[in-house]
Amino acid sequence: MALCCMLLKRPRYVIIKMEHVAKPAEPVKEAKEHLPLSDTHFLLRDAVTETVTIGTLPPLHFLNETVFERTASEREDEEKILSRTAEQRSDLISGLYEGGLKVWECTYDLLERLEEAGETFRGKAVLDLGCGAGLLGILALQRGARQIHFQDYNSTVIEQLTVPNVIVNCQEDEEIDSEEDKAGSGMGKVQEEDGCKEKVKVKDGSPPPKIRAADLSQHHSLARCRFFSGDWSTFLALLKKEDPLPKYNIIFTSETIYNPAYYPALHETLHQLLAPGGLVYLATKSHYFGVGGGLHLFETFVEQRGIFSVDHLWDGEEGLQRHVAVLRSRKAKSI
Repeated sequence: MALCCMLLKRPRYVIIKMEHVAKPAEPVKEAKEHLPLSDTHFLLRDAVTETVTIGTLPPLHFLNETVFERTASEREDEEKILSRTAEQRSDLISGLYEGGLKVWECTYDLLERLEEAGETFRGKAVLDLGCGAGLLGILALQRGARQIHFQDYNSTVIEQLTVPNVIVNCQEDEEIDSEEDKAGSGMGKVQEEDGCKEKVKVKDGSPPPKIRAADLSQHHSLARCRFFSGDWSTFLALLKKEDPLPKYNIIFTSETIYNPAYYPALHETLHQLLAPGGLVYLATKSHYFGVGGGLHLFETFVEQRGIFSVDHLWDGEEGLQRHVAVLRSRKAKSI
């Protein structure tokens, strides 16, 4: 399968630098919901985006990581994760920052598998758990999911990265609609290469003139999204206050099983929130050096609890081995 266009260098493997990752911090990080702002223009001020297009998937846009890091001092960051990660040169600081500012390579592996499967998500409820940049949830948004919830440990990640990325892609939806309208009258043009739509845009920080910034908070796509921060145990507790408890047909979780100390909270969250007949898509490495977690250890943990079955969709053989797996309820599988 051809990777048509990706403006991001992908290393063959990543060795994660970490600080004190053996145990989760205490007390736990309280969860909260982040409501869309009435005026979203400032979130995209001086924004520079990258675009990834895989096969027949729609283009996915996200803030450029290098530019984001260089402008970190200008961003709101009550958690101080931007300054701390820069000072310590660490990709993870347990209990403070859990890696959400980077797009990790296993996310691309999962996107490729979803492209192969032709999943449309139409009418489904989707949770992007440990979302970071939110590319998996954004794909579901673009392909017709009726609701998409994004969760990350850090509120700074949600507010400064996830929400802006969703907004940028909402803008793209409007641009595509406009281009298609023009195409109907012979005015538009979409480049095709090998059956793959290629669209590469670099934003200058301002929404297109035809979209007023204040309108974005009411965009029909953004209205299908909710955003949460906090650790998994408090996130689950927050959702349990709702009646009925939200259930998801599809849960994405990528590069989240690096620390075995987090397995109980992750497993319980998946167990409580997966809808009957639903699927959990897990993208991961075989082993995370310096932390001890990885797919094989997580599979053993899951097997011992007897709630889910684990099936491998894809196993990469090059470099540090990576995998895409699917978790299903054993009850659903036995029916």
